Amino acid sequence: MEAGLCCSLWKPWALAWRTQILGREGVASSCCHKSCSSVTPCSRRRKSMCEVLSPGLAVSVLKAIFQEVHVQSLMQLDRHTVYSIITNFMGTREEELKGLGADFTFGFIQVMDGEKDPRNLLVAFQIVHDLITKNYTLGPFVEELFEVTSCYFPIDFTPPPNDPHGIQREDLILSLRAVLASTPQFAEFLLPLLIEKMDSDLQSAKLDSLQTLTACCAIYGQKELQEFLPSLWSSLRREVFQTASEKVEAECLAALHSLSACLSRSVLSSDTEDLLDSFLGSILQDCRHHLCEPDMKLVWPSAKLLQAAAGASLRAYHRVTRSVLPLLLEQYTKHPQSSQRRTILEMLLGFLELQQKWGHVEEDESTLLSLRAPICSVVFSALTDPSVQLQLVGIRALIVLGSLQGFLSPSDLELVVDHLIRLALHEEDSQSSEAAMEAAGSLAPLYPKVFSGRMVPRLEEELQSEREEESSRDHCSLQQRCLQALAAVSIHTSIVRETVPVLLQHLRKVQKGSKARNTQDVVSVCQSLHRVALQCQQDAEGCWYYHQTVVPCLLAMAVQAATQESTHPLLGKALLEEEVLAAMVPVISAATTHLSPELAAQSVSHVVPLFLDGEVSFLPQNSFPCSFQPFEDGECLEAQRRLVVLLMAFVCSLPRNVAIPQQERLLRELLALSCSCNCPFTATTAAKCFAGLVNKHPAGQQLDEILQLAVNRMEPGLAEGPRRTQALTLLLWVTKALVLRYHPLSSRLTDKLLGLLGDVELGPAAADGFSLLMAESPDVLHKDCHADVRIMFRQRFFTDNVPKLVQGFHGAGPDVKANYLKGLSHVLNHLPKPVLVTELPTLLSLLLEALSCSDRVVQLSTLSCLQPLLLEAPQIMSLHVDTLVTKFLSLASSPTMAVRIAALRCAYALTSLPTTVLLPYKARVIRALAKPLDDKKRLVRKEAVAARGEWFLLGSPGR
Repeated sequence: MEAGLCCSLWKPWALAWRTQILGREGVASSCCHKSCSSVTPCSRRRKSMCEVLSPGLAVSVLKAIFQEVHVQSLMQLDRHTVYSIITNFMGTREEELKGLGADFTFGFIQVMDGEKDPRNLLVAFQIVHDLITKNYTLGPFVEELFEVTSCYFPIDFTPPPNDPHGIQREDLILSLRAVLASTPQFAEFLLPLLIEKMDSDLQSAKLDSLQTLTACCAIYGQKELQEFLPSLWSSLRREVFQTASEKVEAECLAALHSLSACLSRSVLSSDTEDLLDSFLGSILQDCRHHLCEPDMKLVWPSAKLLQAAAGASLRAYHRVTRSVLPLLLEQYTKHPQSSQRRTILEMLLGFLELQQKWGHVEEDESTLLSLRAPICSVVFSALTDPSVQLQLVGIRALIVLGSLQGFLSPSDLELVVDHLIRLALHEEDSQSSEAAMEAAGSLAPLYPKVFSGRMVPRLEEELQSEREEESSRDHCSLQQRCLQALAAVSIHTSIVRETVPVLLQHLRKVQKGSKARNTQDVVSVCQSLHRVALQCQQDAEGCWYYHQTVVPCLLAMAVQAATQESTHPLLGKALLEEEVLAAMVPVISAATTHLSPELAAQSVSHVVPLFLDGEVSFLPQNSFPCSFQPFEDGECLEAQRRLVVLLMAFVCSLPRNVAIPQQERLLRELLALSCSCNCPFTATTAAKCFAGLVNKHPAGQQLDEILQLAVNRMEPGLAEGPRRTQALTLLLWVTKALVLRYHPLSSRLTDKLLGLLGDVELGPAAADGFSLLMAESPDVLHKDCHADVRIMFRQRFFTDNVPKLVQGFHGAGPDVKANYLKGLSHVLNHLPKPVLVTELPTLLSLLLEALSCSDRVVQLSTLSCLQPLLLEAPQIMSLHVDTLVTKFLSLASSPTMAVRIAALRCAYALTSLPTTVLLPYKARVIRALAKPLDDKKRLVRKEAVAARGEWFLLGSPGR
């Protein structure tokens, strides 16, 4: 068989081949099987790529194949070889092959006809695509070439399991689609086929046909589509009106959009019909009347079809909107119900959004401008409707109208601002209020003069008048909304210059008050200032204005409050509360992180001397009752020392290339304060500030000296004395600073922390410290504040220290074992899950033991760690299913709500394990989960219902 194939089928082109490669002497023996056997399929493919073949040999070889070889009778590998040879010759001998004219196309049709193997079809489809796109002569064989490829449409192929070739159905679909949509010459044959398949009952056939039609429209013109437009529109309309499939509907709309775009591209002459106009006329005729139907059954399908066609081009948009927009406005007036009005307004909004694609509204063409008054009237009426849902659609429409340059008149803009103020401040429903604020934020950059000149003064007036109406029960709510609205519109620099002074003025008024609610008032102002700071960060001018206005003002008010503490303890008391100072931190940090190095250096030259030397000259209203000396000793200075948190917010947010004046002195002062201060808030703040500076400090002798000084202060403090907690806090933050930057001292400090796990007094706090080391810190030591954070620091910490934690656990006494488990669970909880899965076999026994620990934090942390592992490593977890079921069901009755919820979530996640492993436990788990269904906490009952329901379905057919 092999000998016959070699000598009879391959002999003609093999002889020509050997003549070129081996010379005449080699030809003499070319008939023997031994010589012929050297011409393997692989070698033939390689030789077809040879660049030294003499002219005409490629043509001779292909003619021999076309005339002498019945390709479809060959084995798959040999057929693939033929396709590969043709592909190679088309790449290296294109001009020679084109010399064959239509004979080459006809020859390939014969080669491909009847091919069934998907591996070969991918190559064959690519050859056909190249034939067309590289302008080979098709001659009279266009229909034959179409038939030989379209017979595979639509692709119906399911790859066998474990297919080593990796050919997917989608690969064949895309490859065939590229062929069918590669030339307009196929249009007269392809479009009837697509229409036929669109009417198929198979969804896959519908989708493939629609996607192919969309692809064809990119290269077709008016001539190719004209004959088939009525049938195409009929099929598309029927599918959108009747289909229950969102996918089919979406593809129909995409195809209609493409058809409209294709017709829009056609160049019109005086004697040709405007097919776009007639096509859109048919769509309008079939859809427009549905917009007027009382039951509104087909309103949305009709609107979608009209919008798909209108969105294809500006010409199509004008044609459709000229007919539809007046009708929608009329229908809005006719329908009194809010739900119907909402539907109509959403349709109107869809057409308005299409105009955004073309930007400026042209006066001579646009239907919108002629309908400006009724459109604005409809939108404004929606904003005053009692229905919240209608209001929300109206707000969205307002944003779109505002984005259309030249549409809203000055008087319309004033009405827009008035409506937004009313909704933002006085609308009872929070959805409408929040949406109005977001709309104001979207429109403010487009109309900065209107918003800074009209909205900001109104908000300021509301804020001031609200302060006077102290008996109003809506006092806090209105104040909150005013502050939020001021922040929302602070997008443009010119508006920021108006809103920031208003916010700061309100803060000064709060400072002078003495009411209990002032703390929350200050926090609200700080939250608004923080939002403004974030919105200013990308604009250099606005960022610098904000920084030099807000930061000195906040510092001045805080210093004023701190220096008055000894003489007037009630004045400005709110500014010294921990909650307020914590709210000021992100404001100052956000105002600093995006400063240029030059401006940051200018600012730091004032702030650091303020804290070290009491230099207050740069602060506004800098007449204080006493000097500001936060690093000096004395009980009366406790209030001043609390302000170190503001220093931390500033210096720890500076770019790393900004030099900090007197940095060594500052570090020493912070170190001393962190170890000696009795106030936990101040001591922690000083430790964090010290750590933040150490993290960014350049490596060298100065850093080594300051770190050694820190170690010398920490070690005695940790050993004994009343301030062991402060020393531990400093150890944790310095260790974190060094772990992040891979400093060599981090290992020594981590070992010291590991040693403290065996300490009865400090052990639990030291264990919780592992969470601090691994977690993202919100105010210091993160990338946004320019900290030195190396990639994969968590993985490195895990590798270096988890073995020590495990060893320490096994050697620890029973009273401190829980500390090691808590530390381990914190590390694992913050580790990337792919890393954790690889280490799971060695750690799982410890995690299961941690579930038996009585410490609530250990239980909760371990459950949080196990839940994703049940999903990501089911095979490993299956080995311990008995223990897992027992532990989870036990913890579902924990006295701590958070633990009960976490345990029930893990019980739910257990169902991801293999069903055969879980079935023996099904009845037991279902019985046990009946108890939490009656839990007094709603969140626990919710998790119990979900978990029990999933266990009920376990083993069901189709699960």
